[in-house]
Amino acid sequence: MLGNFAYSNPTKLYFGENALDNLAGELEKYGKSVLLVYGGGSIKKNGIYDKVLTILKECGKNIVEDAGVMPNPTVEKLYEGLKRARDGKVDFILAVGGGSVCDYAKALSVSVHCNEDPWEKYYLRFEEPDNEIIPVGCVLTMVGTGSEMNGGAVITNSNQKLKIGHVFGENVFPKFSILNPLYTYTLPKYQMVAGIYDIFNHICEQYFSGDDDNTSDYIMEGLMKSVVHSSRIAVNNPSDYEARSNIMWTATWALNTLVACGKTTDWMVHMLGQAVGAYTDATHGMTLSAVSLPYYKYILPYGLKKFKRFAVNVWNVSTEGKTDEQTALAGLGAMESWMKEIGLVMNTAELGVTEDMLDGLTAATFIMDGGYKVLEKQEIRKILKESMG
Repeated sequence: MLGNFAYSNPTKLYFGENALDNLAGELEKYGKSVLLVYGGGSIKKNGIYDKVLTILKECGKNIVEDAGVMPNPTVEKLYEGLKRARDGKVDFILAVGGGSVCDYAKALSVSVHCNEDPWEKYYLRFEEPDNEIIPVGCVLTMVGTGSEMNGGAVITNSNQKLKIGHVFGENVFPKFSILNPLYTYTLPKYQMVAGIYDIFNHICEQYFSGDDDNTSDYIMEGLMKSVVHSSRIAVNNPSDYEARSNIMWTATWALNTLVACGKTTDWMVHMLGQAVGAYTDATHGMTLSAVSLPYYKYILPYGLKKFKRFAVNVWNVSTEGKTDEQTALAGLGAMESWMKEIGLVMNTAELGVTEDMLDGLTAATFIMDGGYKVLEKQEIRKILKESMG
């Protein structure tokens, strides 16, 4: 039965080659002082920085820059950004970059006027903001996270070996996001492929929960097939506009909360992957690809009906002469072949995980209850051990 839900997504999207033309009109709606947030400087090399800066200046904005956001934004960086934002009395945050930059901007948005330690309040106690929230806008340069149209904000505490995501309510969603597929062309292949798997796994996390055959499941099967099709084209020709634009658009729909409607959602692959990321600082999408198959093979007997459907509807596996379990396993086999084909990392040892980390990784993995089986800690350790290859 389709569960009860409420759906709202207030983010306005501008998509296409001329999407940046809409930035000035959006900026006019917000205050005078803008915090410009970006990463390691690639936007300066590819010209996006100059374009955005020109628009900000033409709009008469006071610009405070917050550069150097890393792929896994740290709590130390968050504290640094808080100081910049407070000193600059900023009233709008513009994130120019990939999902990590967007996540960081949202974490800042709820923290600048927070009177407590934001790590304690939002990431350990998972409380909601009860203070003023600074509005955020995004100019996306890398796809995968869907952060441009949701309330998610993942922050890493290196000292505590914790990587935690807080999914804030719609009042924290970006007010607008600008999506130009051309801005993703200069991304290294490794990062592009990691983003592709992040998209695919976001869909899986919602798909592999419940067996209601609801509308969300049909949408997700189409999205997964689109990712697989476009990824094969993009890996061979990264400048194929149709493929890159379809990947960008699918990334947004994979995690803008729509397909989660009526689903319990799983997220254990993300919990496992984020624990690995906290220990190794590895690329997020690759931590997911390294743990996915051991996890899905483990829970397959508990969600056999859906894994069989996945095999048939997404991978076109024939059921002839096969048991339900054989069909389901063939689906995971087809998924594994595709993952290897596009160049994903298939085990955590390749990311730097060693045997002596297993206890710590197990302890750092949050247990979710929306999937087909609520795991025990010893089962998490077994899956993590299996993921080492």
